[in-house]
Amino acid sequence: MSNNIDLKKGLDIPISGAAALTVKKTVRPDVVAIKPTDFKGFIPRLLVREGDKVLAGSPVLADKKNPDILFTSPVSGTIEQVVRGEKRKLLAVLVKADGTQESVDFGKKDPKNLSAEDVKAALLQSGLWPAIIQRPYGVVASPTACPKAIFISAFNTAPLAADTEFVLAEELSAIQAGVDALAKVAKVHVCVKAGSAFAKLQGVEIHTVSGKHPAGNVGVQISHISPIMKDQTVWTVSLLLTAAIGKLFTTGKYDVTRKVAVTGPEAIEPSYVQALPGIPVKALSEYYNNANADVRFVSGDCLSGENVGEDGYLGFFDNQVTLLHEETERELFGWINPIRSKQFSSSRSYFSWLCPKKKYNMGTNFHGGPRPFLMSDVYGAVLPMEIFPVYLAKACLAQDIEKMEKFGIYEVLPEDLALCEFVDPSKNDIQAMIAAGIDLMIKEMA
Repeated sequence: MSNNIDLKKGLDIPISGAAALTVKKTVRPDVVAIKPTDFKGFIPRLLVREGDKVLAGSPVLADKKNPDILFTSPVSGTIEQVVRGEKRKLLAVLVKADGTQESVDFGKKDPKNLSAEDVKAALLQSGLWPAIIQRPYGVVASPTACPKAIFISAFNTAPLAADTEFVLAEELSAIQAGVDALAKVAKVHVCVKAGSAFAKLQGVEIHTVSGKHPAGNVGVQISHISPIMKDQTVWTVSLLLTAAIGKLFTTGKYDVTRKVAVTGPEAIEPSYVQALPGIPVKALSEYYNNANADVRFVSGDCLSGENVGEDGYLGFFDNQVTLLHEETERELFGWINPIRSKQFSSSRSYFSWLCPKKKYNMGTNFHGGPRPFLMSDVYGAVLPMEIFPVYLAKACLAQDIEKMEKFGIYEVLPEDLALCEFVDPSKNDIQAMIAAGIDLMIKEMA
């Protein structure tokens, strides 16, 4: 196992709308949403009623399967509404903020003096346990599991992703406290770019990773450092939430504030805002003009983020909002036109390869419809993992568990194959196929 990983495969998508490295404002929304749908494998049980008073850190939801796993309010205020969908499925709990940001005091602790069980208990009580994701399958980690390692990616290569060094430049001490706590549970691996300030973290194994997207995906990093086999468990935590874990121990408070990058071709003066997860998209109204209802609002990046709509909310794990043009126009002559100077092609079908530094105002147009699979190495050219993505996707479609295991279902989440979906000339929804396969594995193998 090398501590220097140079990935040759991948693709950096040249989309316009990168955020300037400046914090333009602090968003103080009237209402913040707590969405159990952000957490795979979390079956919510409501702990509050409309009208109840809560503090930042007060429990709002518990997991029906494991009542010790709580999700807590990011703000102090009043429970304004419980939002339900079909069959009374719990979609969100809306908290009306009171502006005081009073917090539950969980007590300051030095993680170096705690046991693994003490660390787990603190994370469970505070509501930060759902920040830990368990692989395979990308579900909320089980407190009783024994992971072989914990992985943290200290950079993000997704299109227009928030600059990790800028976002967390002032949080190095909190991140160190966070990894000190996590290291009590299992060995911690941190993957960084060359020259990163996060390479100075102590008590962890540092890996320097270089390459194009998806080099920053923790799943790709795991596959090159410690691949996940059947009956093995690995935990992952984002660097952003590692800082939140550290602040829990150093301040005794639940604090998930973050710098959020507002990006995309439809963004007006893209930059950063100081905000909380669960803020309404409409709180960013000065960044877009949706008079013609032609803007798509994505919580996360344009490849694997969630289309939340203008009435939606920022996801718990996200520190990026991408604003795209919702394209309904038909292109004259389409692919027959050999010029298409405004279109990017990863396969050199157009002349975009002659302008390697050009950025494109990409929208939501597929430029074609879905067709049967093409047997080629299109996927393999952008996926730096030792798996067979075409065969894995087909196995997921066929619901063939044995072949899904054979072709790498334990190693991937949908986001790891997002680039395969982008370059696919057949326009297949690869991420949906992988997600359906993972759901089947959870159902049949749990």
